[in-house]
Amino acid sequence: GFGVGWYGTGSGPGVFHSVAPAWGNANLRHLAAHIESPLFLAHVRATTGGAIQESNCHPFRHGDWLFVHNGLVDRFDLLRRDLMIAVDPSLFPNIEGSTDSEVLFHLALTFGLEDDPVLALERTLGLVEALAERQGVADVLQASIGVSDGEHLWAVRYSTAGHSRTLFTSADVAAVQALYPENERLQRMREGDCIVVSEPLADLPGAWVEIPESTVMVVAGDGSREQRPFRPHVEAGAMAVPA
Repeated sequence: GFGVGWYGTGSGPGVFHSVAPAWGNANLRHLAAHIESPLFLAHVRATTGGAIQESNCHPFRHGDWLFVHNGLVDRFDLLRRDLMIAVDPSLFPNIEGSTDSEVLFHLALTFGLEDDPVLALERTLGLVEALAERQGVADVLQASIGVSDGEHLWAVRYSTAGHSRTLFTSADVAAVQALYPENERLQRMREGDCIVVSEPLADLPGAWVEIPESTVMVVAGDGSREQRPFRPHVEAGAMAVPA
């Protein structure tokens, strides 16, 4: 399945999910031809767990926030109970699906995503790693994560083993357009536009820059970008989960 979330003229983001393949979905083709958005997240799901159903398709939404995740929590079947107990009770009813990704999102909301997204994600992944260590699960996380509030985009590349799945960002627009003046799609990009992808959309040398291991990139509404180290950790009291 797949999903698209975008920020437009309505209140909060719009979301469209389907369990059908994205490339064969006529509704997606028609919608994409008529919807304009300054910021959107898209996700193609190749399930590592959980049923094939729309409630398991990304992006996940809460208020103004969208969340996508490429990766997995290894042995989620073993860790799921403790992770879900750590979700704030007021958020628990909003979990509609059965994926590890949706639980990560609600843990991040529990740990203050709306106030400090980077810290909330570091605390979330830190809790997962601490619980995994307690249960004897090694290399528990693969986590390429995208989060947005409609004004900013936070993109995380992290894994417990230090061998994360790839994450790339587009290079400076003017430089890319100068490299490929004949590419009509690239010429339509505007200064400040930024694309973050798991894999490059096309084999265009110089168009894509790999985001380093254990890094979070923050993209502001004006297109400015900042990269900083991403360090999961557990804060005092966060491990108050029954053994």
